[in-house]
Amino acid sequence: MTFIELFIQGMRERTTKTVLKEIHPGFVRDVSGAYFLKMAGSVQAALEKHGVHKGDRVVLLAPNSARWIAIDVGILSFGAICVPLYHRQEVSELAFMIQDCEPALVICWDEAVRTDLKTRLIQGYKIVTYEEVFQESRLIRVSHVLPSDCVTFCYTSGTSGKPKGAMISRENMEYMLRQTKERVTETLGKVRNERVFHFLPFCFMGSRVMLHTQLLRAKPVWLSMDLNRLKDEMPICDPHYYLNVPAVLERIKVGVEAVMTHKSERIQSLYVAAKKYFEGAPMTFRERIYGLLGKLIVFRSIKRQIGKHLKFLICGSAPLAPSTQKWFQMLGIPVLQVYGLTETTAIITMDRLGEAEVGFVGKPIPGCEVKLTDDQELVCKGPNVFMGYWRRQENTKEILKDGWLHTGDQAEINAQGQYRILGRIKNILVSESGHNIVPEPLEEQLKDLCPAIEHVVVVGHARPFLTAIVTGSVTETEIDKAIVKLNEKLPHYRKIKSFYISKESLSIDKGHLTANQKLRRQAIERYFEDTIASMYQGQGKAL
Repeated sequence: MTFIELFIQGMRERTTKTVLKEIHPGFVRDVSGAYFLKMAGSVQAALEKHGVHKGDRVVLLAPNSARWIAIDVGILSFGAICVPLYHRQEVSELAFMIQDCEPALVICWDEAVRTDLKTRLIQGYKIVTYEEVFQESRLIRVSHVLPSDCVTFCYTSGTSGKPKGAMISRENMEYMLRQTKERVTETLGKVRNERVFHFLPFCFMGSRVMLHTQLLRAKPVWLSMDLNRLKDEMPICDPHYYLNVPAVLERIKVGVEAVMTHKSERIQSLYVAAKKYFEGAPMTFRERIYGLLGKLIVFRSIKRQIGKHLKFLICGSAPLAPSTQKWFQMLGIPVLQVYGLTETTAIITMDRLGEAEVGFVGKPIPGCEVKLTDDQELVCKGPNVFMGYWRRQENTKEILKDGWLHTGDQAEINAQGQYRILGRIKNILVSESGHNIVPEPLEEQLKDLCPAIEHVVVVGHARPFLTAIVTGSVTETEIDKAIVKLNEKLPHYRKIKSFYISKESLSIDKGHLTANQKLRRQAIERYFEDTIASMYQGQGKAL
């Protein structure tokens, strides 16, 4: 059976049981297997009505919901190609991607979005809303899809240049879902009434794989319906695990430590002692007893607030600061890292519970061959490697060479076979002195030394020294102190000599960040062009 047929079978076996839960303010909406199949059948009726055929592209533009999942499954089971797009992306970028994939139909969630799109798109595209999609009903049918057939496009985040449609085959998805299903089942062990919370947009490959893994495992998914209410929604679900990006984990850590500063002096001292105890710092017998008390009282209390039943967290999409991973470990919440690209069906390496090494992203998944080139670029081959970019043969040739997919990431490997990602090769800064400098580790270390920093961008390509643009509720004194500390252990060519604190945050809307929060370095440098120039003319905060 195909993975799509297994989804449908799982729903038919649970017609009266809850398969999805939407968390709304004041209530939780349950969706049964029978109702889900009814929604997916309605999607197929709408596709047929609007002239969609097997193999056609269908764009899905909407926030997460049970209806989003029903549309996804409806499109896949119809034999069409689902092209999910990020609903918060800038409209001109959405228009570009829609025109690029030439869909037979665009499905968006409301009339306002349709109107907005029509002003940006050339004529000839059919755009329908959720209201129109769910009007008719019919029994769901599953079209046969070959292993080599494309089942979905996921557009790359476009950190440089235009987004490209990465084509994922049925074979890619089925291979990956076998890996994730096995790993999640192994990591969870025997858990009654399993609960997984999901808030990351389904249009991203990693998020979609996580969703499909749960559908394949026939386990319910609790859906966030408002990203501004995550703090309220998580306790309602009380999950055993969930998928994260580093920004969320860092926000939790910073929030908890901010709360700790307002606690009683005794609680604060217990917290500090417990941290020293965890880090293995030299302590007297009395201090060790105090540290152990802090661990039992303070750490346990913090863990309950983050999640009473949390067994582990999964994190991917961007570099995770080692200090953040250690902090969660300290509380007894393992953070398992996952590394991969859209082009590798989301995953190349995964951590295993009990083996995770701070700062590393685990070992390659079974069946995926990985090696490092002479310049330490991580390359891989295997059933997870995508079909290629939609109508971008030259771009496909650039990333696929002699059967190996070139990730563009520099990495290193430890004695246990675990990989550490050092940074993007294209992000390497070559200073005037000719030194090659990877900016990501410097940025991560600076954020570790000054947690109040929201974003930091190190600049210095073809320049005499390094500078930094910083955002967040942070003072010059705090940044100055952190950079001096950072510079102490660095060679002269990697020292940061000047910085600028921006009062405005980096954002997706301004084009500074990709949809999944990665830095668009070229766009940031263009935006702050005058500021950067002034730092090299001695007008920034010198160090």
